[in-house]
Amino acid sequence: MEKTVAFQKNARNVFFHILTRCNLRCKHCYVNPKQHGTQTLPTETIRDWLNLLAHPHKKTNLIFIGGEPTLHPDLSSLAESARKMGYASITVDTNGFFFNDILKRATPDTVDYFSVGLDGACSQVNDYIRGEGSYNTCVAGIEQALEKGFNLSVIYTVSQWNIDDLKHMPRLLKALGIQRLFIQVAGIRGRLATNKKEQGQITRKRWAATVPQLAARAAGMGIHTTYPKVFLNKKEPFECAGRVAENYFVFPNGRIYQCPLCEDFPLHSYDMGRNALVPRPPINEKDLFDLSIPEGCVMNKLIQPGNIDYDKHGKPKYKIACCLLKEELNPSNQSGLDTAGGSK
Repeated sequence: MEKTVAFQKNARNVFFHILTRCNLRCKHCYVNPKQHGTQTLPTETIRDWLNLLAHPHKKTNLIFIGGEPTLHPDLSSLAESARKMGYASITVDTNGFFFNDILKRATPDTVDYFSVGLDGACSQVNDYIRGEGSYNTCVAGIEQALEKGFNLSVIYTVSQWNIDDLKHMPRLLKALGIQRLFIQVAGIRGRLATNKKEQGQITRKRWAATVPQLAARAAGMGIHTTYPKVFLNKKEPFECAGRVAENYFVFPNGRIYQCPLCEDFPLHSYDMGRNALVPRPPINEKDLFDLSIPEGCVMNKLIQPGNIDYDKHGKPKYKIACCLLKEELNPSNQSGLDTAGGSK
């Protein structure tokens, strides 16, 4: 069954970057230390912020992100704390190195999913993007996590460097025993925004010719597959998640965004205060959410206008969807963590 995942108005998703440090230097990494800070948050600070972000009456999904979150020595106890605070689901986005004995210290009762970044079905492709030796280490980590009973999903970030290898991923996931695949798209932010020599983005034509068909094949093999909508035809309505959903992207320097595309700029909606989220004065990302343009996403128009083609009359041929709008292909016909996970 295929469906477009609507934004969940009664659900909250907290993407918590507990540090920005990482052992890898992935070509598509979106973390921007100048904007997000370089510190590793103290454990008590994280617990305080988790308390502020928890909601007693709304289902809240928590995703620990970095950098590489397993580099934080207290990640397992933080997951336990979050569970006691009432978070509905807890996911750890990781590169699969599983530092600090996290697989021994955490349990499937406290971590619902490890969502592992793997950008190739072989070492040649993956290691070009993520670094030498990362494929073998990641696959070994996946196997260890599965042996210990953890639920795993894989995040595959599509770029010019690996789109041709995407077709091999369903077979690899089946061999490993992984039943969830999140396909992401490389955007011009973070490292890709500053690397003028290598631009990894793919064209609309290549995306349309590759990703939906691969997702359908993966679902046909029993793999729950989710991928970003990315492009809308002119008749499809555009809706911004910032208007209707509660997504919070939290960084170590206290910035809280609601739109991932805004993260390279000081446009965040909130600062983390001592006892509450402190709204930022205008102009911030919320002012952009209310704008309506023929191209769809305002931030896409501002920072990556090359994604849009225009006809001879100067009108866009299509729209860019909100980056949080997903297509979901679920062979079991059961809903999952619709908008959580898969951001790394």
